[in-house]
Amino acid sequence: MKVLLVNQAFVSPNEPGHTRHFELARHLQHAGHHLIIIGSDLNYQTGQKILKHRGLSAWQEVEGVQILRASILPALHHSYFLRVLSFISFMFSSIAASFKVRDVDLVMATTPPLFQAFATWLIAAIRRKPFLLEVRDLWPEFAIGMGVIKSRLVITLSRWLESFLYARASIILVNSPAYVDYLKTRGVPPAKVRYIPYGTDTRMFHPSILPGDLRERLHLAGKFVALYAGALGAANDIPTLLQAAALLQDKPDFRLALLGDGKERPNLEAEARRLGLSNIVFAGAIPKSAMPGAIACADVCLAILQDIPMFRTTYPNKVFDYMASGKPTVLAIDGVIRQLVEEAHGGVAVPPGNPAALAQCLSQLMEDPKGLQQMGLNAREYICRHMDRNDKMEETLAIMLGMVHK
Repeated sequence: MKVLLVNQAFVSPNEPGHTRHFELARHLQHAGHHLIIIGSDLNYQTGQKILKHRGLSAWQEVEGVQILRASILPALHHSYFLRVLSFISFMFSSIAASFKVRDVDLVMATTPPLFQAFATWLIAAIRRKPFLLEVRDLWPEFAIGMGVIKSRLVITLSRWLESFLYARASIILVNSPAYVDYLKTRGVPPAKVRYIPYGTDTRMFHPSILPGDLRERLHLAGKFVALYAGALGAANDIPTLLQAAALLQDKPDFRLALLGDGKERPNLEAEARRLGLSNIVFAGAIPKSAMPGAIACADVCLAILQDIPMFRTTYPNKVFDYMASGKPTVLAIDGVIRQLVEEAHGGVAVPPGNPAALAQCLSQLMEDPKGLQQMGLNAREYICRHMDRNDKMEETLAIMLGMVHK
């Protein structure tokens, strides 16, 4: 079986970001199948070129995985209008690049953004192949909730495109139980929806991983480190972390480490300077392959999103990496991920958008090393039992084979 995946934000282990689709490609490869990926030639966190090339697209091979890097307008970290133009540019370049891939049995899309999913549907329709749609985040609902999309016309058109894709997908794959309920409200037949919580690779993220040099490099030796690993974007509500850090200035052993990059980083660094924060470190983005060692440097890990009702439906990937690493999570997100962390007894939840509650929680955890250790053990045990990504990849492969041989 040969599967074609279009994912604008695809990254390999050599880049910062989430590598689940690379892991899926490797899993299929070991099972005797092939996953070919069309991705953009820019990293979505850093906005930097991944591959220098001439023309609209060029091939890249990483550990035997074939990636076709398509050109994209380098405007991901600019205005919303230019960001949309960037998405549209990839929509056209990915369609053009797809003609370089032959003999495909299944075509797979992933959202967001919706533009690339539309391009993928068109590729599948031209080839008359089954169309598998993966929904990672609920767009345009997240953008509407954040106030990014305000125009009634744009909202109407976005929701129409969303419904168009749902109607034409052979199978819709979701990674959160709340997405199943959402799709029902959109009129999607339950028989079309498959729920697979991908969790994380418990072999890659493990409590036995030795810490990297992050503590020494960032002068964190001997400090209590609260680590946030991920994108520094508008959705992530990093200002609340900064305000919490300001309330912890009287704790000389406390450090907040922000590991990642994104559009908001310059603004966040300026705000940290304005607040006079001496207990915060912007560590920058690192490759996914280095992330296990970085997480091993933390005493506690952080996950945070804006206090928007639709964000209560999501499962942030970083939480599962934290849990598999045996680290307790302090969660400033409500909804399904809070239910999971509390069920696992693997961390503590505080109200979203409340820096005082977050600072108080971190202060209390600094005084409870045994409690932190137990939460980390609980988290690891839960992930291994329920959300080992290697098991979930096998479920995904079964769905793909079922679609191809239907």
